Amino acid sequence: MEKVLIKGNYAIAQAAVKAGCECYFGYPITPQSEIGEYLSGEMQKLGRGFVCAESELAAINMVIGAVSTGAKAMTSSSSCAVALMQEALSYACGDELPVVLVNVMRAGPGLGYIYPAQGDYNQSVYGGGNGDYKIIVIAPSTVQECIDYTYKAFYLAHKYRNPVILLADGLLGQMMEPAVFSDYPYPEIDNSSWALTGVKNRPARAIYSLEPSESKLRKRINHLFEKFEIITKNETAWEEFDTEDADIILTAFGSMTRNIKAAAKTLREKGIKAGCFRPITLNPFPHKRINELAGQGKDFIVVEMNMGQMFKDIKYAVEGQSKVALVNRSVGEWLRVEEIVSAVEKIMEKNYAASV
Repeated sequence: MEKVLIKGNYAIAQAAVKAGCECYFGYPITPQSEIGEYLSGEMQKLGRGFVCAESELAAINMVIGAVSTGAKAMTSSSSCAVALMQEALSYACGDELPVVLVNVMRAGPGLGYIYPAQGDYNQSVYGGGNGDYKIIVIAPSTVQECIDYTYKAFYLAHKYRNPVILLADGLLGQMMEPAVFSDYPYPEIDNSSWALTGVKNRPARAIYSLEPSESKLRKRINHLFEKFEIITKNETAWEEFDTEDADIILTAFGSMTRNIKAAAKTLREKGIKAGCFRPITLNPFPHKRINELAGQGKDFIVVEMNMGQMFKDIKYAVEGQSKVALVNRSVGEWLRVEEIVSAVEKIMEKNYAASV
């Protein structure tokens, strides 16, 4: 297959089309506006649904309406605008609806600005809506993965009837890289048992999250969490390099993964046995594998473009078996490879001094 040079946002939009997205509802916000811009023309050519909604709240609720009929539908937005969608995402989880949301992160808090950042980890993984619920969160690190994981987002959303967030950032959305568009690689999911298609030769159906019965609501919440245990068992994904003999493991998610790979290589050249670990699914989080590596005496250094949001999950997964340190910058340019290498050397010197 031929590679094409393409921007991350356009890659996501084209992948959504190839995945069979039937409806897109969105509201423009930098740095993801090219997704809606591309789909505004392409969806009309294909006879599919496109609405530039009056607000982010309207967009996400239009998606809820569309997916309740069994359609493949998505929206895309960024950070402060995704914050407005939190109530609807709670509803979508409670209603078990296959919503696909693309979040191309920008800087915050509040309105922030269009600088790249990774400050929406907590928002995506833990959610800002009410009640007990879980969302599948996938973090691509390359433009190619923007394509591959857009496909996977649609598949997992419909396979498990659970919202999925594709969590990119402004850097990844705006950069251009060579990538390949394969055909949609997943089987189509039969939704005939639950979709609202109008009463024909079957009993009437309703989708709702309101439940006045305490025992029935408890049973529903238990079902949601039992389902996520299945998702955790079957769909947890990560990437690791040179961890077998590593003394120190650099950990990052999303676009920052590129730099920890280069930093680990440089550290190896300096005689420091460094490896890399990247969670691909931020939820479910690869807790078990991190715990295994920590049990082998390997320390972790977490590199993030935020104030340490994934850091706490790595510490929790390690369960006190090894040391965990943070190298971070809250917003703007990447942490350069040289900065990461220097920070790792200082951390290791400090740890060595403390142990003698």
